[in-house]
Amino acid sequence: MTRSDLVARLGERFSQLTHRDAEFAVKTILDAMSDALARGHRIEIRGFGSFSINRRPPRIGRNPRSGEQVVIPEKLVPHFKPGKALREAVDERSEQEEAAAAPRA
Repeated sequence: MTRSDLVARLGERFSQLTHRDAEFAVKTILDAMSDALARGHRIEIRGFGSFSINRRPPRIGRNPRSGEQVVIPEKLVPHFKPGKALREAVDERSEQEEAAAAPRA
């Protein structure tokens, strides 16, 4: 699902919202989440999951062309951990699809 798909789905579900309002709502939420993560905060959405920042320590890598060693600096990267309800919903959905695709005897 892309951002535009999310805006379209929101517009379909809430008919009182114009496309412009739905787009603004999605942009506002995603911007707020990005800002919170950039400030080092953790975001938890019950039943969905949590977003946090993981630290990747500095390390020595190799240039694939020349083979020379390269120092790769420390990085802070966003990390998503799905919640229990999301994991179960995805698992249940995949089991249903597998059952539907299985040949009938």
